[in-house]
Amino acid sequence: MEEKSMTDFYELDPDAQQERMRRLALRALREWDLGAAELKLIKYRENAVFKVLTSGGALYALRIHRSGYHSDAELRSELQWIAALQQAGLDVPSVVSLKNGENFAVVTHEGIPEPRQVDMFEWVEGAQLGSVEEGVAVDPGEVRSVYKTIGALAAQLHNQAAAWALPKNFTRHAWDAEGLTGEQPFWGRFWELEALTTNERDLLLAARARVHEDLIRYGDAPENAGMYSLIHADFVAENLLIDGDRVRLIDFDDAGFGWHLFEIATALYFEMDEPHFETALEALLKGYRAHRPLSEHQVAQLPLFFMARAFTYLGWVHTRQETETAKEMTPMLVAKACRLAEDYLTY
Repeated sequence: MEEKSMTDFYELDPDAQQERMRRLALRALREWDLGAAELKLIKYRENAVFKVLTSGGALYALRIHRSGYHSDAELRSELQWIAALQQAGLDVPSVVSLKNGENFAVVTHEGIPEPRQVDMFEWVEGAQLGSVEEGVAVDPGEVRSVYKTIGALAAQLHNQAAAWALPKNFTRHAWDAEGLTGEQPFWGRFWELEALTTNERDLLLAARARVHEDLIRYGDAPENAGMYSLIHADFVAENLLIDGDRVRLIDFDDAGFGWHLFEIATALYFEMDEPHFETALEALLKGYRAHRPLSEHQVAQLPLFFMARAFTYLGWVHTRQETETAKEMTPMLVAKACRLAEDYLTY
């Protein structure tokens, strides 16, 4: 039987898609001067990430980007920011340049319908703090120290971003009022999610209107002028690697311009219903404030950003309803967003 044509890629099962991604990864490796290497798939959700082991024992992470998420200019800007963060002393992955000196390649493969951006980073040791599906894996007794370190890391990142002079032609998306609650949110029109009941949709639309107004008001307030810059925007457990007393941040794919409180809300969103939430919140704020001011008035605005973050996750599953991850997570995300909306509309 002949192999399906490349136009049928998205009809293949995950295993078949992963095999084609592996072939593209092997083709992409020619763009780096690494010699013989083995590949091991680490993650295949939004992007495909492979662990690369060279014959000389060197380790790297090769990332194949999903099609259409970022332009070449946007990806180039992401990698520029990562390099600047590293120069500022933050513990982020090092970009590995191609043979030609560029930071990423655009690679084609006959089994995949679009050209794909591919980049590579030096391997980062550490165990994931957890995952969205399974929660935080850290021992309860270590929550305070881990989240204090996470808070410090977020503050240091915001310090660098707030002071950094953007390179010429730097471009990234924005997690602003329009990107979160406008007519075309960056992650999709969440209120059109098919799983929503009529009552749930009405509730979320009411919350959306309120949040949109509140975000604009927040952004216009002079006292919040220093609370918006480049942010990582995905400070979730699977992007935080624990290595002894170090916490390393990876995966800047969603990084863009946004409010610092949105960053903090992201770091805590999936912990809100956990017994350790208050401990994690207190520790994160303590770590953050050791490096950057954050007033109690600002902290009181966190419900706004938890609600905005909830919308983004509904948009994510809405635009990926066919995936197993979306099918598994949608009921939980809908229930949580609706609880937050009910609370938010009573403030």
